[in-house]
Amino acid sequence: MIRVLVAEDQAAVRAALVMILRSEPGLDVVGEAADGEEAVRLALELRPDVVLMDVQMPRLDGVAATRQVVAAGAAQVLVLTTFDLDEYVWGALRAGAAGFLLKDLEADALVEGIRTVARGDGMLAPSVTRRLISSFARPEQAPPPHDLAGLTPREREVLGCLGAGLSNGEIAARLDMAEATTKTHVSRILAKLALRSRVQAAILAQELGVRPPD
Repeated sequence: MIRVLVAEDQAAVRAALVMILRSEPGLDVVGEAADGEEAVRLALELRPDVVLMDVQMPRLDGVAATRQVVAAGAAQVLVLTTFDLDEYVWGALRAGAAGFLLKDLEADALVEGIRTVARGDGMLAPSVTRRLISSFARPEQAPPPHDLAGLTPREREVLGCLGAGLSNGEIAARLDMAEATTKTHVSRILAKLALRSRVQAAILAQELGVRPPD
C-alpha cells in the first residue's frame, strides 16, 4: 500500500485529487494539507511514502515545503502544478523533488507518477524533460563543482544510467545486478554527492558527461 499526503490549497482541486487516488487499489490517502506549513507538519507526523505537492500555496510555497520534507527524509515529493515555468521546475528539482508533473495530465498518468516515485524512480512531465535535454546541449554552461572521485567504478556506472533516464529495474538489468542492490548504489551516490534526489543525480550526470556502460 502506497501512503499519500495531498497538499493543495484549492479545496475543490484537493477533493478531486483525493477522490481519484482513493479509487485506485494500492493507494491510501493518509492526509490532506491546505498550505505548505501544514504539508510539512503532516509529512513529518504521518511519514507518507509520497507527498503530492502543489507549488503555489499560502504560508509556505510548495518549493520551500518540498525542501523541508526532503531534508527531513520524511517522504518522496511529487510536485504537481498548473504552470510549466522554469522557476518552478528548477526550484522544485533543486529542493529535491522526485518528480514534476502538470495538472492537465490524465488521472492514469497521475497515479502512475505516484507509483513511479514511490518505488524510488523519477518522474518528469515531457515538456520538462525536453527543456532539460535542451539545457544540457548549451556549450556555454559550465559543469557544476561536484567531485566524482569518491564514487566507486560501479557507482559511476549507476550514475551514468541515471543520466540516461533508466529506472532502478532497468539499471539492474543493464548492469546485471539485483534491483535492491541498485537502490543501495543510488542511495550511496546521493549521499556522496550531497544530492537530494535521483533527478538531481540524473541532471548532474548529464552535465558532467557521465554515460552508462555500453
